[in-house]
Amino acid sequence: MTATKKTDKPPAVDTMPSGTTSGTPQVLLAHHLKQLKLPTVLREYDKVARECARDGVDHPRYLLRLIELELIDRERRVVERRIRQARFPAVKSLDTFDFTAIPSLNKMLVLELARCEYILRHDNIIALGNSGTGKTHIGLSLGLAACQKGFSVAFTTAAGLVHQLMEARDERRLLKLQRDLQAVKLLIVDELGYVPLSPTGAELLFEIFSQRYERGSTIVTSNLPFEDWTSVLGSERLTGALLDRLTHHVSILTMNGDSYRLKQSTGNRRPEATAEQNQGTGDTVDPDTGEITEA
Repeated sequence: MTATKKTDKPPAVDTMPSGTTSGTPQVLLAHHLKQLKLPTVLREYDKVARECARDGVDHPRYLLRLIELELIDRERRVVERRIRQARFPAVKSLDTFDFTAIPSLNKMLVLELARCEYILRHDNIIALGNSGTGKTHIGLSLGLAACQKGFSVAFTTAAGLVHQLMEARDERRLLKLQRDLQAVKLLIVDELGYVPLSPTGAELLFEIFSQRYERGSTIVTSNLPFEDWTSVLGSERLTGALLDRLTHHVSILTMNGDSYRLKQSTGNRRPEATAEQNQGTGDTVDPDTGEITEA
């Protein structure tokens, strides 16, 4: 019987990862930058190289410019992601808030709160005032500032939050939702007082505030003074316990005054109404001064 000679397999040879041994430098660079998740460097490196060559900038400073651009763009994307996760109904800043329309509001306190140091202390904010005075705008602006400072934010109305909690309870995922809400650095609960809550809803809402007590910051806006909160929560005992937790470390923003939404709406309609009144007479209205010039 003839023995069959066994042939040895050639030794394994280490190979370079695909895409690293062929192709132009531009193709390889694009590949590597995508792998490293550096989209801004990929987009800007050629333009910045030309600028640095023109200005006589050395290689370390060229690299520094690219990395700074990447970091700035990355932070912008992170802030945008926080804003999306906050679920703001609109993105508003303090730059567009008319402080002169609400004289009762402490502007310096609001600007101080926009620095977000209260979040580090786990303090709360309560904005009280009649409808249309900009409480939601202030809440949204402070929420935006928190996103820009690196804090996680969640925005909801009181009625919407109670609906979420009751739905989660029915679907046996209440504990998860409570943990998620407790983990958020800033919870904004808008419009507490506009809709009376059921006894179960009020208890679930109280539980959220209680879990966040001295663990996270909460902003609450309400059209009702504290003494009227019982009409919404339905229980003096529950209202007292909730206010005890909310107001322990709190900044209160008083925002009573005329509705500036109504003022703006009336102001926008007035020139049109005046023009309609004068259509039959041939009179004209100066759009800047509102004065009527007879024909």
